[in-house]
Amino acid sequence: MTPISIKLATPAQSLSQSPALPAEWHDFLALTKPRVMVLVVYTGIIGMLMAPVTLPTVLSFTAILCIALAAGASGALNQWYEADIDALMKRTMKRPLPDGRMDAQSALHFGVGLAGFAVLTMGFALNWLAAGILLGSILFYVIIYTVWLKRRTPQNIVLGGAAGAFPPLIGWAAATGQISLLPILMFALVFFWTPPHFWSLALFMEADYGAAGVPMMPNVAGERATRRQIVLYTVPMAVCAVAPWALGMTGLVYGMSAIVLTAIFAAMALRVARRRSDAAMKPERQLFKYSILYLFALFGVLLVDKLV
Repeated sequence: MTPISIKLATPAQSLSQSPALPAEWHDFLALTKPRVMVLVVYTGIIGMLMAPVTLPTVLSFTAILCIALAAGASGALNQWYEADIDALMKRTMKRPLPDGRMDAQSALHFGVGLAGFAVLTMGFALNWLAAGILLGSILFYVIIYTVWLKRRTPQNIVLGGAAGAFPPLIGWAAATGQISLLPILMFALVFFWTPPHFWSLALFMEADYGAAGVPMMPNVAGERATRRQIVLYTVPMAVCAVAPWALGMTGLVYGMSAIVLTAIFAAMALRVARRRSDAAMKPERQLFKYSILYLFALFGVLLVDKLV
């Protein structure tokens, strides 16, 4: 399948064609991608709570706030840079910038301000290792994924997925001031979970990405190759999911839960791989929805296992 090629303007060029309306508070909230932020903050909280050190309540709240603000900053800067392609996709054309409710400069200043506040607060209130990883996650998402990879390669989500995998490391580092094997495995789990999650979405949003000229896997390599890749990335994800129990870092509650939850994920991935090209997109939608539940449940059981 040949990807659709479109010459894209810069965000400033695309938004300068019509004056933006005065932005309201909910427009700035929309810039932070609150639905995405929920999962980011959640995995960061679990990473912090799984650490062998219990932070005072005020510092715990501060760490969580910094992770949330950094995620919001990443979302704002992503939308600032991608306003041109957001305007071409049904899923994103009503965001504040393409919809003309905000000017590009306001979005840029908002994103940079949030990022700076989050990193500096994390450094002064907790420790500079956590602040450094927090800064790295922002730069990775904005520069590596958004600016460099997304418009250039169908592997964008594979490498760029690391940005969303940082929160457990940040939470652990905020509590302990160091990194160990368990948060690294949590990072790896989210990293390998990301391609099956996003490619299942891309399969039933293929036309949207094609209209915007974004080289997602289905548009470039085709649906069959994408379905194979979903299964292939499910394998290392499954290994990372079971590894904490296999290595003796968690108990039986987590181990059995991880096996069952991951087996369901793998079965759904296989259904996606075997779907006929003329069949409905139901398996892809089911996998996409379950993948979100899977990550929430797996990280939740990790904490339950510790408490038990």
